[in-house]
Amino acid sequence: MKITKLTLWSVDLTSHETYHMAEGKTCATVTSHILCLETDTGLQGWGEVCPIPHYLPAYAGGVASAVTEMGPEILGMSPFGVDAPMRKLDGFLQGHLYAKSIVDLALWDLFGKATGQPVYALLGGRTRKDMPLYHSITCIAPDEMARIAQTAYQTGIRQFQVKLGVEGDWQADAERLIKVREAVGPGPLVYGDWNCGASRLQATRTGRAVAHLDMMLEQPCKTLEDCAAVRQATGLPMKIDENAYDLPSLMRAHELGCMDAVALKLSKFGGLSAMRRARDLTLQLGAEICAECTWGSDVVTAAALHFAASTPHGSLLNTCDLASYVAPRICPGAPNRDNGRIAPPEGPGLGVVPDPDVLGSPILEIV
Repeated sequence: MKITKLTLWSVDLTSHETYHMAEGKTCATVTSHILCLETDTGLQGWGEVCPIPHYLPAYAGGVASAVTEMGPEILGMSPFGVDAPMRKLDGFLQGHLYAKSIVDLALWDLFGKATGQPVYALLGGRTRKDMPLYHSITCIAPDEMARIAQTAYQTGIRQFQVKLGVEGDWQADAERLIKVREAVGPGPLVYGDWNCGASRLQATRTGRAVAHLDMMLEQPCKTLEDCAAVRQATGLPMKIDENAYDLPSLMRAHELGCMDAVALKLSKFGGLSAMRRARDLTLQLGAEICAECTWGSDVVTAAALHFAASTPHGSLLNTCDLASYVAPRICPGAPNRDNGRIAPPEGPGLGVVPDPDVLGSPILEIV
């Protein structure tokens, strides 16, 4: 079985509400790319990647260019065993992990379909029926954020990511965290996320103002060293996100003592192949895992759910149903949240297939 054709689409995904983050970062309408790898037997594998602005050294416009460069190397590949094909691509094109992740996901989808197994089985086996979700709350007025949290709580959500830092006002951020905690009561996980947008001093003042509550902080500062200083000064547990992108970065965060939890994101690491290695290391380091990606719809969400479903017990903090935050939905019948939890798709491979009417005309075909 060999890959004989590549087809790439772009789809604009619009958030149900604009996401406001620190330092003027926003996420409203973002371009996602969908890739189909087709074999000489007719099997198709699907991948997706959706970089968001200002978040990583990645941009949507680079996906088509990178896939064009990699295309001749991908044609003729066998989908059996994904690591070898991805190592070949790493040798051909250095870096550009976000663009490689779309190929990696499509190869895993093909591998599962060719062997008749869901991707979670190939990643080590299913360890749970479903997974807990977190709900991300845009950084707006504190009372409105509390209302959003309470609404999500009523649907079964018990983990809340509170975006912070829009005004650079530590007191406003403390108010956001306090009001969200009041809205959801004791017990649920509440954590404040600056997306690298706070100074050490700002984050420390916010953290100390809420230290009497049950809180976690997420990636307040641009460097691991500053995040570690905030962790030490506030005594609050910390989740690392932007600074976790490869094995050395995970080791460094652990050494600094600031990685109580970590976001493993498909497009940052280059797909499921690299994420699986990162998970093995994270398990040994004792941190809990948020299994997700930067942004996207049903295909990339399905991949994250298979990864989460195969993560050992005691190591998964949460996952994210990215597709529920945006429109349009790309795949009919894709999983939806149910009482604050979500299960991976059923069937071989990723278990989702895009609707051709939603995809429209492709922007690239290579045969």
